[in-house]
Amino acid sequence: MELKYKDLHRVASTAIIYKEGKYLITRRSLTKKSSPGKWTVPGGGLETDDYVNDQPSTKDGKQWYGAVEKSLRREILEEVGLEVGPFHYLLDLTFIIPDGTPAVVLSFYADWKSGEVVLDKESIEYAWVTPEEAKSYDLIEGIAEEIAMADERIRSGI
Repeated sequence: MELKYKDLHRVASTAIIYKEGKYLITRRSLTKKSSPGKWTVPGGGLETDDYVNDQPSTKDGKQWYGAVEKSLRREILEEVGLEVGPFHYLLDLTFIIPDGTPAVVLSFYADWKSGEVVLDKESIEYAWVTPEEAKSYDLIEGIAEEIAMADERIRSGI
């Protein structure tokens, strides 16, 4: 497989959102290029607009803290209309996008804070599920395991 950009990666993040022992999953639009109709969790890519228009965090004006968190909060609000609490790191995943671009996904979990689910045009259904119920959905590979991992950490207070 030939890589599009050998040393550059697309950076994305996902959020496993929990509320009263259940986890939010959404079904991707049937017109999506990647994994159409599959179930997943909210998330998306880091965009330069998530930080370049903000005041830099360092004196030299070349660095910004919290860009991934800001982009993930933006994605959650856009995709499902929810506010969440603090993010807790779960894991990272790397893969090659079908166009040949390497990607890294940072997976987090967070508790639901407020709002009712309102889907954007990228998703066609949603469900609040237990880790066991999640296994019966046609999820993108690895999502059921990530939900189970987040559930274990939440239950053990990690």
